[in-house]
Amino acid sequence: MDDNLKRSIILEHYQNPKNRGLLNDDSYMKINMNNESCIDEVNLEVKVEDGIIKDIRFDGEACAMCISSSSIMISTLIGKTIEVAEEILHNFFNMLDEKEYNAEVLEEANVYSDTYKQPNRKKCVLLPWWGIEAILNKLEQ
Repeated sequence: MDDNLKRSIILEHYQNPKNRGLLNDDSYMKINMNNESCIDEVNLEVKVEDGIIKDIRFDGEACAMCISSSSIMISTLIGKTIEVAEEILHNFFNMLDEKEYNAEVLEEANVYSDTYKQPNRKKCVLLPWWGIEAILNKLEQ
């Protein structure tokens, strides 16, 4: 994916994020994530039924990278089983850590493949993904 396409996808998800706005529905698991090194604060609501991620909502105040990452994560994970979501998370984290990963499972999340070149943006991109990881870990307990 070329750099112009990556920028275009990130900008689109920042300007028109998917599933922004919380429902405050008790059937959703909730988590608040914040980045102590900047303004990023994201609230996530996740609905899982029968081992499938049915819905993810988010809101908060954050930079363009964090907002777009939240939106792309949501688009990537809704409809996936927990097992597939965990595989996607594993590959996403590996990509950002410059480790071997399967780009095919990441779909649009591949736009962050060069984030390692800007280490100060890594936490911005990872924040919502860490939130989903925490929620999925709670489900397994």
